[in-house]
Amino acid sequence: MERRVEPRLGEMEQLVLLALLRLGDDAYGVAVRRELERRTRRPATFGSVYTTLARLEAKGLVTSSLGEPTHERGGRRKRYFALRPAGRRAVAASLRVLRAMTHGLGPTFESP
Repeated sequence: MERRVEPRLGEMEQLVLLALLRLGDDAYGVAVRRELERRTRRPATFGSVYTTLARLEAKGLVTSSLGEPTHERGGRRKRYFALRPAGRRAVAASLRVLRAMTHGLGPTFESP
């Protein structure tokens, strides 16, 4: 049986996938950016968020769909994002690698 190789993720990709997990059905660009800034306490540009989302979608880790047009947005639609099963596996694999790397470094670096 062939072993599946999970794609390697950069830091921004990891953070965006985790933000999508946290946001669930409310995951659209602006909300992802807000979640990143709130949790990381670092600025995130719309460009970096949308570029990362597009890259994750091209890798088959994320899917997107258009919501209904809203009056508040001048009739424009929001593009919602969700993790595909491959995205869940990729972020889980990435977290396993981080845990393995921090194991044994002491309480300052070990994850809960």
